[in-house]
Amino acid sequence: MQIAIVVYPGFTALDFIGPYEVLRWLPDAEVSFVWHEPGPITADSGVLVVGATHSFDETPSPGVILVPGGMTTMEHARDEKVLDWLRRAHETATWTASVCSGSVILAAAGLLEGKRATSHWAALSALKALGVKPVGDERIVHEGDVVTCAGVSAGIDLGLWLAGQIAGEGRAKAIQLSMEYDPQPPFDSGHMSKASASTKATATALMSKDLVKPRQLKAATGLLWDAAIRRARSKGRRNRRFVEPQPR
Repeated sequence: MQIAIVVYPGFTALDFIGPYEVLRWLPDAEVSFVWHEPGPITADSGVLVVGATHSFDETPSPGVILVPGGMTTMEHARDEKVLDWLRRAHETATWTASVCSGSVILAAAGLLEGKRATSHWAALSALKALGVKPVGDERIVHEGDVVTCAGVSAGIDLGLWLAGQIAGEGRAKAIQLSMEYDPQPPFDSGHMSKASASTKATATALMSKDLVKPRQLKAATGLLWDAAIRRARSKGRRNRRFVEPQPR
């Protein structure tokens, strides 16, 4: 089974490394890191570099699609080549999945319209603006052949969930043990419902230094504007269908 993980400039490392470390142990797994063309891709840290192994054109019909999140998600959610590839590949994929704000890219491609989905807590409002029913209190949300998960570290849970669906619970448990994935965090502030006000403020400030860069603000504004225009046009078409012809 070919597993295509989208790697784009500005991805968050653990978003794809977590599920990759799970999924690569599936029977007959063939993992591809895909982007416009093969070559080096730099993470949002500006330090870590990974290599895209295949282009979108070389990867027309993977069995599993996974889109990670990152500080540049909004920018890539307006990349028509990315969105077109997702729409086409999704038609034949067994599973289409996202980690963190990667669900915003799935939503921009129209794959989450009217569906429940989750994301990083900072991206839930963007999902709602894109016509998605955001879920903030579930780590994994499964809707048909699309599955989304919460932020960053939740990608490991997503990978294990997919492993169970694809290869069975026994294989998934063996992979979990091989990774010694037995979370016992030293602090209990990993969800918005548990974090103090000061912790929330500090976390928001940490992320803001990357999110408020002019390029990312412009991309976010453009993405939400595009969504508003689509909704307005769709509403206009619906209204015209229900207007009865006036007698002459």
